[in-house]
Amino acid sequence: MSADPDDRWPELPNFIALRRDLHAHPELGFEEHRTAALVAARLREWGLEVHEGIAGTGVVGVLRRGNGAHTIGLRADMDALPLHEANRFAHRSQHDGRMHACGHDGHTTMLLAAARMLSQSDGWSGTVNFIFQPAEEMGKAGALKMIQAGLFERFPCEAVFALHNFATVRVGGFGTNPGALMASSNTWRVTLTGRGAHASTPHLGLDPVAAAMDLGQQLRMLAPRVVDSHERVILAVTQIQGSDAPNVIPDRAWVGGTIRTFSDTALDALEAGLRHLAEHVARAHRCESEVSFTRASPPLVNHPDETRFAAEVMREVVGPDAVDDQLPAVLAAEDFAHMLRARPGCYAFIGNGDGEHRLPDHGGGPCTVHNTSFDFNDALIPIGARYFMRLAQRWLARPH
Repeated sequence: MSADPDDRWPELPNFIALRRDLHAHPELGFEEHRTAALVAARLREWGLEVHEGIAGTGVVGVLRRGNGAHTIGLRADMDALPLHEANRFAHRSQHDGRMHACGHDGHTTMLLAAARMLSQSDGWSGTVNFIFQPAEEMGKAGALKMIQAGLFERFPCEAVFALHNFATVRVGGFGTNPGALMASSNTWRVTLTGRGAHASTPHLGLDPVAAAMDLGQQLRMLAPRVVDSHERVILAVTQIQGSDAPNVIPDRAWVGGTIRTFSDTALDALEAGLRHLAEHVARAHRCESEVSFTRASPPLVNHPDETRFAAEVMREVVGPDAVDDQLPAVLAAEDFAHMLRARPGCYAFIGNGDGEHRLPDHGGGPCTVHNTSFDFNDALIPIGARYFMRLAQRWLARPH
């Protein structure tokens, strides 16, 4: 399917303008007040029942038709990232240090466009819950917070579905798989406490920096020792902090990083191994250790039946050649995983391409997410919206 905007839909220019307005006014997790108000206002304008303030800034729009008993949830994330935008186009971020570097402005717009399309369509019966989620980024777990706030009790969903733009899927195409699609996201930090001294008299201290360096090196070899070799995992050492002065051995130092896995079994093994190694390395250096381990998001695991259903709808929208329903899993993470643990459903990628607004010094590579020159591809708005619309219509039309 062509990536060019579909000019057969007369309202598309309005949604492109809306997406660019959202891009110009990014808001961080749980601070999406302007975005949430805009979303709520549009939904009300189109006749939806609107609920605001769910988990702070979350919004749910409910659209009912007829007496159909089936229900479905469609979700988009709204938050931006704490990055300084490098783009120079007219709709670049108006707030230094914040930008939509992950395309959530586009996700919000696609779901709003789907709500508009469904509000204008007849011939279907049931309930569609349009879920606009705060705080997907930075481990803030907005999806979990919405669930804890009673999302699925207040808005029953037989299944939930979501989309995310992705650079390596062909532009306007879809990619998914019927199992683990994205990894768990976990952060860890080990603080080592020794005894400070002047760097010229190390024998008078107990050096926690040396312990942190030793631990960092040993952790790089932990995964193959404790995790089945058939599993894909990452244990990355990304941070280390010691003294603020070059001639001081500090009392404390710390080392930290991230762990990504596709199973809880692998994650449990890595956490246990990290804690064990931290204790024994610290003891070898005559230091003490304290481990902080945060499980921010579980593995995102699609449900096979719902994924097959969604893939059939994708083929209706873009044709069979533009759908990969066996896409290899990626080690990035997504807190929609919490929703898929609470309800069956499918998460999928929609191809965003390289982007048209990169600065020359970014070269010819893909403009991937979390990149300061990223911009969502507006050509995806009608494609994603039609997918959501047809997905809802097909789901609600299933036999009882």
